[in-house]
Amino acid sequence: MSKVVKAKYTAEAVAGFNHRTALEEAARCLLCHDAPCSRDCPAGTDPGKFIRSIRFRNVKGAAETIRENNILGGSCARICPYDNLCEEACSRCGIDKPIQIGKLQRYAIEQEKLFGMKILEAGEKKGGKVACVGAGPASLACDAELAKAGFKVTVFEREAKAGGVLTYGIIPSRLPQSVVDWDIKQVKNLGVKFVFNKEVEAADLEDFDAVFVGTGLWNSKLPKLEGANLKGVYSAVEYLKEARSNTKNFKPGERVIVVGGGDVAIDCAVTAKLLGAKDVRILYRRTIEEAPANINEFHYALSMGIGVTTGLYPVAARGIKTVMKSVEAVGFYDKKAKAEFSADTLVFATGQSAEDQSNIAPLDVCEKGLIKVKKGGKASDKYFSAGDIVNGGKTVVEAVAGGKEAAASIIAYLEKKGVK
Repeated sequence: MSKVVKAKYTAEAVAGFNHRTALEEAARCLLCHDAPCSRDCPAGTDPGKFIRSIRFRNVKGAAETIRENNILGGSCARICPYDNLCEEACSRCGIDKPIQIGKLQRYAIEQEKLFGMKILEAGEKKGGKVACVGAGPASLACDAELAKAGFKVTVFEREAKAGGVLTYGIIPSRLPQSVVDWDIKQVKNLGVKFVFNKEVEAADLEDFDAVFVGTGLWNSKLPKLEGANLKGVYSAVEYLKEARSNTKNFKPGERVIVVGGGDVAIDCAVTAKLLGAKDVRILYRRTIEEAPANINEFHYALSMGIGVTTGLYPVAARGIKTVMKSVEAVGFYDKKAKAEFSADTLVFATGQSAEDQSNIAPLDVCEKGLIKVKKGGKASDKYFSAGDIVNGGKTVVEAVAGGKEAAASIIAYLEKKGVK
């Protein structure tokens, strides 16, 4: 693997704004009095306000608006589905094209880092202790709100780094680790304590006044497949995590088939291509129009020479002894259609499921293993939850919104108990 290839894997694929282009884009804003873009952000960030700040060269004010509402403002600026949320609501859509809200948010947070701005402050210390299980987006959002309110927060994470899917499940050319680390630093600066490489059990949580469970979805949904035990069959989680954690020694395969039609499937395919795979193909059972992935991500994959075959799904992996040689597929719409692809690596990006939570607490779960919560994220007694482990796997910004809502409920719960 060449240094050039590895550099492409870690280098950000899309350039951001510089000072001039950011001001030019902000100048396109219509300065709506009741900005519709601001009503469509799940995390409660106010794009109308921070764009107005950029327009009038108040970059710190823009960063403050973003960071005070979304502790993961830098990460969300790269991966948030703006075209389906705030940008879709932009009033300029009726004139020409929406304001590039995501890139303006990215610019503001880049300026925050460049000038070392310190925006958030921990609140006056209170006596309550809160544990957060997992260090993914929902948990980080909850941590930040609790710390700002003055509570002592301890985060238990079984991996070596915080971030959850941000650190282990998204290709760095779309979300650089330096961006994730900067967001996490803002949480740490509030006094939140992190305990890594820790598999939590119920006994570890007994001394805490409240507990937030944000464990995410890390079990892979692998279909029943003949030859699934062959070397070279991966889940998307395994593939992306190994690539990000051990880039230097990771071998993506020579001929790679990625199954799925979402952003995760494209991340897997792009990962394989950037890390040296000779032939990469996305296999999706439906049409591109039905695929949940952002169409711009599809265009990016196609521009790299990644093939996309629709209307087929795999039914068998064939190999010699334990080594995969090919993948057999059949038609989803045309039941008589058949195809065979030469492949030594098969990656399933077909979703994740919940792990057993019973070792943490006696929580009520649905048939899919997701935690049942009431309004505000309360699960039972002193336990609260939000994020993918509750909603089944949605966007990062929705996880942030859930974490903030749960934090508000925890604060109300502790105050009602007289914990101050």
